[in-house]
Amino acid sequence: MNPRSIAYRDTRAYLCGLTKMGIRFGLDPINGLLGRLQDPQQRYPSVLIAGTNGKGSVAAMIAAILSAGGYRTGLYTSPDLIDFRERIRVDGEMISREEATICAARVRAQVREEISYFEFLTAMAFLHFRRRRVDIAVLEVGMGGRLDATNVVVPLLAVITNISLEHRQYLGDTLEAIAREKGGIIKQGGRVLTAARQKPVVDTLDALCRDRNAELYRLGREIRTRVHRDGTFSYRGIGRRFARLTCPLVGRHQYANAALALGAVELIADAGFPVPGDRVVAGLERTRWEGRLEVLRRAPTLLVDGAHNPAGAETLRRALRENFSYRRLILIFGVLGDKDYPAMARRLFPLADRVILTRPPSDRAVPLEELLPIARRFHAAVEGYARPADALRAALSRAGERDLVCAAGSLYLVGAIKKLQRAAARTGSIPGGAAR
Repeated sequence: MNPRSIAYRDTRAYLCGLTKMGIRFGLDPINGLLGRLQDPQQRYPSVLIAGTNGKGSVAAMIAAILSAGGYRTGLYTSPDLIDFRERIRVDGEMISREEATICAARVRAQVREEISYFEFLTAMAFLHFRRRRVDIAVLEVGMGGRLDATNVVVPLLAVITNISLEHRQYLGDTLEAIAREKGGIIKQGGRVLTAARQKPVVDTLDALCRDRNAELYRLGREIRTRVHRDGTFSYRGIGRRFARLTCPLVGRHQYANAALALGAVELIADAGFPVPGDRVVAGLERTRWEGRLEVLRRAPTLLVDGAHNPAGAETLRRALRENFSYRRLILIFGVLGDKDYPAMARRLFPLADRVILTRPPSDRAVPLEELLPIARRFHAAVEGYARPADALRAALSRAGERDLVCAAGSLYLVGAIKKLQRAAARTGSIPGGAAR
């Protein structure tokens, strides 16, 4: 094995060791680490995106439009599905193995205290963007906002996609409490764009903006969309209009995400990053975002979707009814323990002809013995397999060419299914099973 391969393998092993720490909130460790790295995040402007669902899709659209407009654009998202390098991109290109090894070594050399996996990768992303001399970075918040490691930047624009009850043990038990945490990305004198509509959330964000002398823009007020019967949509924003746009991602919810991205691009233009109209359209059409209503194969159709909370499950339920045609639906479901999985099951399981439970590759995954009794409250035809490979093999063995197999409930599960399908495409085998 050559020295570069050994160094990259050591980098992966070191990062894997950091995952044992789990989730940590607080900005002191990341601020100290970045200070020793000469604060790379201050060398370029940023857009910061928080919210319950849609953060990644909005971030990907904004980044694609800015890149199409001629700006070298960094994109930092989470989680990854297969490879940690997916999280760190410049103009759509993942950080290379060599560059990841270099950045990891430089960050590691400055670690003075215990650091989390997310904090370390955030520092790597900031450093990589500085080394690549990006014009602007688009950053997805990991969890919450106020104490998230990404919140060390003072963004040109803060985007809060939407807010629902999630991560209650970390963020609070009410919409107002969660809105305050996510609204922590709002800076003094800043600008904020949101698609949130619930009165408690809007009131909380409005109060935060008044306290911080920040401007609040809302989807449905300053920004409006109209969806047409042919699937296109029209956009009326703060100062721009677009007619008959094509939404690049599947699902009715993506129209709102696209509108947020377009609104963000409008507001960013005021800070010196204008994008011509034809480049806006081209960038939007080029957007790709894995793991969200993504079709991996046909006959039978294999669909994966993160749908990792009740709001995401409701979005998937609507998309399965409106955007896909199939004879039977076989649902593969696995979920993490900090999610409201009974509410997710109530939304999704009645649609399926058969439910196959499994455990995503995470220490936080719900064990089958806990999930099975709950699942059987919502569906009679339920079976379980500990390994996603066995669950996928069982689903595909039961599916006919006109059936749809959908894997959902966790992005960890989506990543596992994508790995299996990718390996099968290389070997010509059935995912999770023997050769055809």
